[in-house]
Amino acid sequence: MLRVLILSTLFPDATRPNFGIFVERQSLALAERSGVELRIVAPRGLPPAPLDRLSRYRGLAGLPEQEDWKGLQVRRPRFPNYPGTGGRFHARALADAVTPLLREIRRDFAFDVINAEFFFPDGVAAVELGRRFGVPVSIKARGSDIHDWGRKPVTAEQIRTAAHAADGLLAVSEAMRDDMTALGLPGARTECIVTGVDFARFALGDRAGAKAALGVSGPLVLSVGALIPLKGHQIVIDAVAAMPGVQLWIAGEGPYRSQLAEQIARLGLGDRVRLLGSVPHAELPRLLAAADAMALASEREGLANAWLEALASGTPVVIPDVGGARQVVRSDTGGHIVARTPAAFANALNGLIAAPRDPAAVRATVEPFTWAANSERLHAFLQRLVDEHRRMAA
Repeated sequence: MLRVLILSTLFPDATRPNFGIFVERQSLALAERSGVELRIVAPRGLPPAPLDRLSRYRGLAGLPEQEDWKGLQVRRPRFPNYPGTGGRFHARALADAVTPLLREIRRDFAFDVINAEFFFPDGVAAVELGRRFGVPVSIKARGSDIHDWGRKPVTAEQIRTAAHAADGLLAVSEAMRDDMTALGLPGARTECIVTGVDFARFALGDRAGAKAALGVSGPLVLSVGALIPLKGHQIVIDAVAAMPGVQLWIAGEGPYRSQLAEQIARLGLGDRVRLLGSVPHAELPRLLAAADAMALASEREGLANAWLEALASGTPVVIPDVGGARQVVRSDTGGHIVARTPAAFANALNGLIAAPRDPAAVRATVEPFTWAANSERLHAFLQRLVDEHRRMAA
């Protein structure tokens, strides 16, 4: 029996049901495998009192410290997140805060390996925790952990040191592995295990019927992602402004909402562009089923779940050449990889609307991206780390 402790600051909760949902899906798939048991530790970074009483932290602070989450045993310890430090102390604070909990967990769950699902602060803390508990550590790189934290002066060296000390490294895409290598991480021993998609949830449907159910007439473009500048919603809005009669719906929430709302009003697009807010993951399939295309103009990505979910729904995508885009869109059947400009997006979207792709053919392009395949490879990878650790200790 392989006993896995998953350490992840990215994990859904009652206040953020879509936050880190890819870690939830991966964990559920891994837990279903014969010969695997797992526990999840999802730490909450909160500022010290009295700052933790501010309204923006109230929901996070009020979460239960232990709960059953869709059949998974989840612990949610707090660790101090010191404002104004640029993350310098995050990893050490996380490791120190979690250590007593891991001692408690270990009394009835003798975990064999710590699997950190984000490089910072999770991965850096996991290396220290692995040393304290004498178990191997795996760290997965997903996106902003490398592209953001990996380039900040106060955290970059922590990430490099942890990468060389970890027993195993994972990347969500081949492009991510290349980015890790460029930053001085050991890319040669980093394995790429791509994310999966729930093909039962994201399935083919009747586009005309889906549009009618949503009250949509005419072409519909959907964009899915947090409302932050690097997701590029502002680019897609500008693109749709040059596409008369086309509607754009944006599913996501974030601090850039007011700027996007102002852009929509300034361009006179209030009747064609909608900000849907945070959409529950379970409701995304009906939106994707109605869309003629999914457009996401991200500045950077690892390998976006939104790409896979759209394609599994038979909806082609228009995306820039970032992250694992070329692993996902390998031909024009699945859509287009274009320059990150309004003109390029408008041209590609107009082409997809004028010449619709066969939904079944679109879906077939991502058939290898299953959670079953993901969990099989992850199981084998973690088992190898444990076996090697035991050999070295013998």
